[in-house]
Amino acid sequence: MDDYGPAFALVCVGSGGGPLESDLSGYLLKPYKEEWDAGIIALEAGSGQGTLHRLLQQEPDLFKTQSSATRTYSASEIYTFVRCFLITHAHLDHISSLVISTGSFGGPRKRVYGNKEMLEDLEGIYNWRAWPNLASYDENDEDFKLLYSPLVPNGKYHTVFPDISVQIVPINHGTTDIGPYSSSAFFIRSDSHPSKREFLFFGDVEPDSVTSATPKIIDVWRKAAPMIPNTLSTIFIECSWPSGRPDDMLHGHLSPEHLRDELVVLATEVYHSRRSSSGGGSRPKRKRQKRNPSVSADELRGLLTGVRIYIIHCKEQSTQVEGPPTRELIVGQVRALVQTAGLGAEILSAEQGMHISERFIFYLSIKLIKILTRPAYIYWRLRTELFALV
Repeated sequence: MDDYGPAFALVCVGSGGGPLESDLSGYLLKPYKEEWDAGIIALEAGSGQGTLHRLLQQEPDLFKTQSSATRTYSASEIYTFVRCFLITHAHLDHISSLVISTGSFGGPRKRVYGNKEMLEDLEGIYNWRAWPNLASYDENDEDFKLLYSPLVPNGKYHTVFPDISVQIVPINHGTTDIGPYSSSAFFIRSDSHPSKREFLFFGDVEPDSVTSATPKIIDVWRKAAPMIPNTLSTIFIECSWPSGRPDDMLHGHLSPEHLRDELVVLATEVYHSRRSSSGGGSRPKRKRQKRNPSVSADELRGLLTGVRIYIIHCKEQSTQVEGPPTRELIVGQVRALVQTAGLGAEILSAEQGMHISERFIFYLSIKLIKILTRPAYIYWRLRTELFALV
């Protein structure tokens, strides 16, 4: 780990996978050294202005920085600062606030970045029937609020914001009646940071071991492995279901066992990457090779030390059940499985209202937001969280 300081700051507007529309995928990102009013990237857009308005009522200092200690913002002001959206796929729990709020956006025209299929799906919404047409591909169409901006999965980084670039990698999100459905993973890099630090953000994804399409998570792990943990130390990845979910009921998502298995694959790729870079055991590349040879558990032990895995997109139960909330249950199950495997990764929960940045900076995360109701009790949680981002 370098000593050059943080690269990014991120606020979690929402991190759930439904069914509560008040807590859906939505994150606001900026370069760490810049002020929020200098420009923001919206990463996903399930929950947006309405949810942020509620969060700011309960924690007005959510966007406070050291140089703007007395400045507070409204939700509409914050979204005026948004310069672009990065969307992994066009399911409603990832785009609903973008669509609903488009007509009221202030500030300059905003780009929407994503793969070709996602933008085509958005075109099917901004069609004057489901919603007014407020987006176009023409850079000169200033009358349109949004500018469609395709990201091509060509192995290259694309500048999406001053000093921030993104590489998009296709991943699988299940199969529908009309064929495989594609989501995206984003490698998000700070081009101004001395170490070019980056983090990895997954959209919804199904395990390679289950997919009926060509396995694709392996492509993400292959790219990530040489950077771990010095350049890339933070991964946001979904785990929608608790343990025991049958494979035929995953619906294009991960469960704790499958996430553990995927992290074992990542550790295997890290092992081979380090072995190859040190000159030991390099071998000729073969076309269409899907996985490196397996590695013993002892050889994998600790290979993901220094990596923080933020669990996102947990699907809460629609009915009350005894025991901890589903998110806590899932995160605990993943943590136990990863610890048993000895991989060394730190398993964390990305929760609504968090302000995440690097180097274990303390932020007060007011869990007044989370009034958790159970059949026998109601409790409030107020806690100071310790988090880190790249």
